[in-house]
Amino acid sequence: MAETVLRVAGISKRFGGLQALSDVGVTIERGQVYGLIGPNGAGKTTFFNVITGLYTPDGGSFELAGKPYRPTAVHEVAKAGIARTFQNIRLFADMTALENVMVGRHIRTGSGLLGAILRTRKFRAEEDAIARRAQELLDYVGIGRYADYKARTLSYGDQRRLEIARALATDPQLIALDEPAAGMNATEKVQLRELINRIRHDGRTILLIEHDVKLVMGLCDRVTVLDYGKQIAEGTPADVQRNEKVIEAYLGHGHGTGAAAAQGGGH
Repeated sequence: MAETVLRVAGISKRFGGLQALSDVGVTIERGQVYGLIGPNGAGKTTFFNVITGLYTPDGGSFELAGKPYRPTAVHEVAKAGIARTFQNIRLFADMTALENVMVGRHIRTGSGLLGAILRTRKFRAEEDAIARRAQELLDYVGIGRYADYKARTLSYGDQRRLEIARALATDPQLIALDEPAAGMNATEKVQLRELINRIRHDGRTILLIEHDVKLVMGLCDRVTVLDYGKQIAEGTPADVQRNEKVIEAYLGHGHGTGAAAAQGGGH
């Protein structure tokens, strides 16, 4: 029987008079790429922000690898085992690529502030290990040669890869990617797809929010579709592509290309 990595149920979130999420839930099994799609304003980012601790939900239950967790703060969720990237890239622009990944790795280290101040032997050994692991991850995502470059000097696509490397540095149970293909050209999207497939084949579990429906349908094992904060479909890409509610949701929002993509075409 497949192991469940993330199970959330009954999630609701209101902003003033707006009900952004109503009774939304997903179950993601180990090794899956799980997609979350929907028209603009459907609640995808709100859902993402709730499960990763950026927003506090009004209701719902949360389990990670079979254990309850409380999404009350981003750093606590990261410690629990969920790492995320952001739609708007959030790197330390004036730090090197290597240093950015090392920051992600520090969540799994134990020397503490005093060790850092005193630069104890344990601290120095740990820092060396962190740097080696950070370089391995840069190599893994394909930008190892840019280890000493400042993050702001990297191309847009390589900055996206750097964010993924930093997320992987936390050794997550689940890596949550928020619009990773946003702003990418066709070549960069192909490279991103190859990287996500590699991460999955190496045993990682991925939650993917993405506007590029074609990319989602080609990558994901299962897909949930949101519309106006409600879950209107869940299943395999083939199931979702044929779902009348999904097609109507995209057409109804003036997303003809999205509807075409949901039926197997478009971009």
